[in-house]
Amino acid sequence: MRILYGVVGEGMGHAMRSRVVIEHLLAQEHEVAIMASGRAVDFLSSRFADVNRIHGLHMISEDNRVRRGKTLWSNVLAGAAGLPQNIAAYFALIESFKPEAVISDFESWTYLYAKAHDLPVISIDNMQIINRCTHGPEVTQAEHASFEIARAFVKGKLPFCDHYLITTFFRPPIRKERTSLYPPILRPEILAAKPSPGEHLLVYQTKTGYHELADALATLDMECRVYGMRRDLKGDERERNLLYRPFSEQGFIADLASARAVVAAAGFTLMGEALYFHKPMLAVPLGNQFEQYLNARYLELEGYGRLSARVDDADKLQAFVAALPHFEERLATLEHDGNQALFDAVDHHLDRAAAGLI
Repeated sequence: MRILYGVVGEGMGHAMRSRVVIEHLLAQEHEVAIMASGRAVDFLSSRFADVNRIHGLHMISEDNRVRRGKTLWSNVLAGAAGLPQNIAAYFALIESFKPEAVISDFESWTYLYAKAHDLPVISIDNMQIINRCTHGPEVTQAEHASFEIARAFVKGKLPFCDHYLITTFFRPPIRKERTSLYPPILRPEILAAKPSPGEHLLVYQTKTGYHELADALATLDMECRVYGMRRDLKGDERERNLLYRPFSEQGFIADLASARAVVAAAGFTLMGEALYFHKPMLAVPLGNQFEQYLNARYLELEGYGRLSARVDDADKLQAFVAALPHFEERLATLEHDGNQALFDAVDHHLDRAAAGLI
């Protein structure tokens, strides 16, 4: 089957998860043409041959908050510049590929192509859970305005798909038909790693020169392996109980798999990987980014870790470390099927599409 696969470029998580699904599709001998934007293009191009660049939405963040005004204006300007290239890319695609179905990871242009050409369209992402499931006041009340904004945006992003496959580590009630929930998509590198009960804290923070965080981490009686705060490192640098490390995928995964716990933003990909390894997490959502708040709030409600508005609060860091045995007990029962249920669902819906049932 010829499948057009769209990947939004905002955040690398979409590209990393889409890579896993695309590899499965190719193993099933489907033909796949990929449309992606932003950094997702380079990531996917290093693994697949047929990757096409297209304009997509992006966010501007400063001081750990999404700047809504700057983000809106930047997307308006970029959209005006990108529209002709998008149209040209689709004409070229129509001539050469003639897709029979579309899969979208929160990407609008491939979705619109499907609707314009009356093709089956399947959504695979984690964002649709905001709109297609019910979230009680214990989840949304503290960020109600952000919740309503996020829900309206997600609702309008990919409406009326033939099915929505949502990846998630929490299970709120489904409120809309054609919706199903699956465990987070994990990369082969994560599935191949062997977790071990280490004694270090893995810290991922991209704000450079963050002295307040360094001082807060120094109050802990454990080693902290820190990624992202010193970007020009050529090798490890140790100060007090902090080990600053240059980023490498292999090294980061090894430190994650052997950590005692994780301190990072509340992005879905790293959170899903940490929970797969049964590592408690102190999650610090990016401001004005409700999806990250939702992840962190459910993390706390499930007993897998805690939400914190600030990462440089020594008291909260110490309280988090003191509560690790409780989180570890809760995580001990968490299981993952190695992506099998999601793959089975993708195959099932593509079979139905091929038979003309959707």
